[in-house]
Amino acid sequence: MKVFSAEVGPRLFLDPSSVLDIGGCFIGDIDLAPGRAIPDDGDPRIDHSLEGFLFTCGPDHIRHPEPIAGRSDGRTYPLHGSFSSHPADILFWDAQEGSAECHARVAVTMATGEPAQLDRHWRIDPATGEVCLLDTLTNTGTRPFSPVHMYHMNIGAWLFDDNVRLSGRMLEGGKLPWNFGPEPGSVFCVPAAREGESWAEVALGPIAAVGGLTLRAKFRTDTLPYLQIWRNQQAPAHVLGIEPVSHRLAGREELTRKGELKILKPGDSIEYGLKFLFA
Repeated sequence: MKVFSAEVGPRLFLDPSSVLDIGGCFIGDIDLAPGRAIPDDGDPRIDHSLEGFLFTCGPDHIRHPEPIAGRSDGRTYPLHGSFSSHPADILFWDAQEGSAECHARVAVTMATGEPAQLDRHWRIDPATGEVCLLDTLTNTGTRPFSPVHMYHMNIGAWLFDDNVRLSGRMLEGGKLPWNFGPEPGSVFCVPAAREGESWAEVALGPIAAVGGLTLRAKFRTDTLPYLQIWRNQQAPAHVLGIEPVSHRLAGREELTRKGELKILKPGDSIEYGLKFLFA
């Protein structure tokens, strides 16, 4: 892990062994990442990624495994896609005058055997402590594919008390308790975009364990038009996930049939953006 921090804001531990995702996310001495308080889905790659504060799903699949169309060998897209466990080549790393910035490139082999490339740009604003992530995905192969993308922001829910709320314009009524739905866990996925908004915002807090701060996450709605929220309190899991996502909660067959899976041609690129702040 590589420490990534600025004069203000969280202290992040970026993981060069897996897409330069975020492992630990510290506010003072408190790590908000769930660690081992996660479900075991039987995939060591995903176990490793889920332990951290942020991991990236895609570029060929999100959510649980599904068959690869046109294959007769029964092969499936892996749990949460192919990104996890691909190492990052760090091209630029700089921390000076209170700010922090880095660029990395990730060569990805997808489940079909075709390549793709993720160009990743992390930055922490030295004035506000806001963490900014810009991702550019390029089809470096010879065949078109349908790009899908999801950011999992995973927080250890043992840090929450009964005052912690989720809030955002996309939520029914604008607010709900962090432990929504039936026990021991629940999930929902809603359209995030509102007319005239190019970025959506969702907040989680106040979190007394980190001085009453609230996590405020923003994401681009042109390529991440949905927000999925997931929690799991089935022991030993005790985690909540904030998940901006490219597609609604439905299977690939249905999304394909209804024309919701777009095509990325060889040489073409697509951008995703995420920002978060503790305030």
